[in-house]
Amino acid sequence: MVSNVTNFYSGKTVFITGGTGFLGVCLIEKLLRSFPDLKNIYLLIRPKKGKKIEERLEELQKNSVFNRLKEENKTDLFKKLIPVAGDVGEENLGLSSEDRLTLVEDVQIVFHSAATLDFEADLKTTTNTNLLGTRRIVQLCQEIRDLKALVHVSSAYVNSVLTEAEERVYPAPFDVNELLIIVEKLDDDTLKAETSNILKDHPNSYTFTKHLAEHEVKNGHVPAAIVRPSMITGAWKEPVPGWTISKNGPQGFLMGASKGVVRRLPVAKQLIYDYIPVDIVVNNLITAAYAVNQDSGKELKVFHCTSSTCNPFKWISVETKINGYLHDYPLKSAVWYPHLKLVSSIFLFKLSAIFVHLIPAYILDTVTKVAGGRPVLVRLHTNVNNSLDRLKRFIFTEWKFYNPRTIELHDSLSDTDKELFNLDIKSLVWEDYFIDLTQGVRTYLSNESPKTLAKARSKDKVLMVAHLGLQAALLGFVWWLIKTVFASTWTKTGLVVPITYLLFGQL
Repeated sequence: MVSNVTNFYSGKTVFITGGTGFLGVCLIEKLLRSFPDLKNIYLLIRPKKGKKIEERLEELQKNSVFNRLKEENKTDLFKKLIPVAGDVGEENLGLSSEDRLTLVEDVQIVFHSAATLDFEADLKTTTNTNLLGTRRIVQLCQEIRDLKALVHVSSAYVNSVLTEAEERVYPAPFDVNELLIIVEKLDDDTLKAETSNILKDHPNSYTFTKHLAEHEVKNGHVPAAIVRPSMITGAWKEPVPGWTISKNGPQGFLMGASKGVVRRLPVAKQLIYDYIPVDIVVNNLITAAYAVNQDSGKELKVFHCTSSTCNPFKWISVETKINGYLHDYPLKSAVWYPHLKLVSSIFLFKLSAIFVHLIPAYILDTVTKVAGGRPVLVRLHTNVNNSLDRLKRFIFTEWKFYNPRTIELHDSLSDTDKELFNLDIKSLVWEDYFIDLTQGVRTYLSNESPKTLAKARSKDKVLMVAHLGLQAALLGFVWWLIKTVFASTWTKTGLVVPITYLLFGQL
């Protein structure tokens, strides 16, 4: 069977920024596994204090994403990975003249994934990394002698000022040259005070600068595509179902819930949340480069790698099942009996969090400190509470990202390429996906082998008894307290159960 995508990548050399991140490592793994005739992959790696880029590359190869390659005895493919010292946040990408010349002469395909993803990052940082970093990549691509395609990783949320977005580059929210003058001219405190006036309707400097970065690609006049993923989640199928190293989004919730320390989740159960598995995003990146070449780079292509309009997810679909998943695949390291409850507002979350997050966190951190460990729970829950106001717009807003061009790209592929580089998530069953994701979180984020599952289930039963015992004790204490303090009548004591449930729910 013919794979046109494989033929396109045969003999090519690829350059990747952001290769050490969640999406980046998954892209590298797929390229190595799927294209045995790929020539080389250059990776832009930022030198760290006390660590050479060669050492960072060795660490990268230990990532769990490569377990499948190791099991299939394909580690010789790592020889194709070539580290290049640099940083998108520096002039000239921080490249030496020798390395830049090598890239200019050898590379045909560029994947630009590096970005500052922190929603709290200041405007100066995001402008330098997300906006100017993209400009520097485009400038390099303009010099590359045989460039077939630049694929720029953007975000569906660059258009978060809209509730419905299409696969096109929308007008810039600000004049880039004016922004650069402002960022250069103002001191940090003044710039911080002016940021909200600059961002206007954008929720943060990340979406703002990523939006402007798309215009750098558009104005660069190189053969290019922009891929806009939504919230990237664990793998649907590749390299293995449920694989993840990211703690963002649902996998982070599951990690905390499986430990027994996250017990409430603020979501609107009936809203559509746009989640997209990382392997689908990788396939979109790979096929986007192929599509640019097929079109000879005549027009900038924009692809929404999203689920909201083709296979929408709502938390209500897994609400009654999620705790079952947590107890089918419990953690041996759980500190309390897992029970995750969805709440419909930030207010209710913060109110209940006092009793089910913060108070237990102070108790457990004290015990940890006495035992000589490092207390982390109070800081964790405090940071979560502090971040909620910034995240509220993303938690309680429903977006629809239309993706006809992505669907068209999938339909244009040969049957073989549809199998190898699937872009169609219509057959994804979210309930089954969350079962795999729960196991992936257990294995790759909590580092617990499937071999420990039997012992973990035994511990889970012990924690359940302790959990029920604590609930009974608390209910009895509240009943006694109300009866004693208020000299309760039967009418007043009738409030005991509803008051207790409101404050504690399922602890």
